[in-house]
Amino acid sequence: MPQPRPATEQAAPTTPPPAPPTALSIEERMTFVNAAMTTRLDEAAVAYEVNTAHIDTEPVDLGDVLTIPLTPALQPPTPYPTPVAALLQRAHHRLLTDGWCTGARVDAEGARCLYGAIRAEARGDQSLESRGLGVLMDAIRREFTDVDSVPSFNDSFTSGRIPIRMLGQAAGLADARGL
Repeated sequence: MPQPRPATEQAAPTTPPPAPPTALSIEERMTFVNAAMTTRLDEAAVAYEVNTAHIDTEPVDLGDVLTIPLTPALQPPTPYPTPVAALLQRAHHRLLTDGWCTGARVDAEGARCLYGAIRAEARGDQSLESRGLGVLMDAIRREFTDVDSVPSFNDSFTSGRIPIRMLGQAAGLADARGL
């Protein structure tokens, strides 16, 4: 009876072995890492939305949160080149340095309301004052649709954060309009 052959004596495969992998370039590796990170970030965003869907929150405006202390010696940035924008910028700076108040144009400590700051910085130029108040109302109505006047808007707040921020936005708006 013939002896069985060991398994090691089988015929060699006819296909060549695979070539060793070549090294990837830095751009190719970065592409793969970018794709992997994008996938992970997308998954994390979905998980966050699912985990926080039951929480009723209102978005936070970072303009109301991030503040820096100012001193009276601090000068405003380079003034806007147009008269109304420069007026609103000066009024904004006055409120930052002298303080904001409600219920009066000027309080006992020298703090002013929005209208009082614009009036003081207009220095008697009623045309400039009215144009500044008009641009301020436009800026206010972009966010607060039910406002009927600058003084009523000013007096509806207990803190000057939002009124002062709106005055700064109005200065930017006047500059963008070339006023």
